[in-house]
Amino acid sequence: MAELLCFWAKDVEDEYGMKSKPDWVHDFGEWLAHGSVEPEAEVGEMRSWNRNRHHTWLYKFFIWVESKRKRKIKVRIDRWDTWSMDHTLAYIIVPMLKQLKATQHGGPYVDPKDCPPELKPAKQTKEEKANGSTDSTHFERWDWVLDEMIFAFSTKLDDSWEDQFRKGEHDIQWKQLEGGMSQVVKGPNDTYEFDTDGHAKFHARIKNGFRLFGKYYESLWD
Repeated sequence: MAELLCFWAKDVEDEYGMKSKPDWVHDFGEWLAHGSVEPEAEVGEMRSWNRNRHHTWLYKFFIWVESKRKRKIKVRIDRWDTWSMDHTLAYIIVPMLKQLKATQHGGPYVDPKDCPPELKPAKQTKEEKANGSTDSTHFERWDWVLDEMIFAFSTKLDDSWEDQFRKGEHDIQWKQLEGGMSQVVKGPNDTYEFDTDGHAKFHARIKNGFRLFGKYYESLWD
């Protein structure tokens, strides 16, 4: 409703290329639904609202209308979609992850072991623990996890990602051996090199992104 009422508001594009209405339109929707736009907690650019807060009569009306509707789901899968299913799914997962990151209102608990050292949680006071307060990097950890998922699935769609680890040109020659056999050898003009260590680190990051997707699959909601 907020977007309909603010139809003149132009979409803004985020760092991932996703377009959405300005934050003030979302805040207007929060006010229509809850009578307030004040977040329960705010860490950096992340805002978190208590899902049990006050609901306006308008919110209750729309929830009632929504409860009467039936969601229509139609999925078409062709035979070639499962020939490379990991690639096909990435086309769906990448834009969904980007939209989730752009529109999320909170973040789940992220195991500190899954994050880089600079995002490890700071030691909380007894009062903070008792109140269930989040630490200063709570939402940053979730953003980092989402970014790693996006990186992994985006790379899955890029057939040329390994090219960055190759340089030079091949000069392959055949060396004749005794008994009629031959051997492939490098010619004098062969300059080809492959960065094995760099490739291994890059691939490890991809695999970790897929691992995080599985581990936090049930947290992919808003």
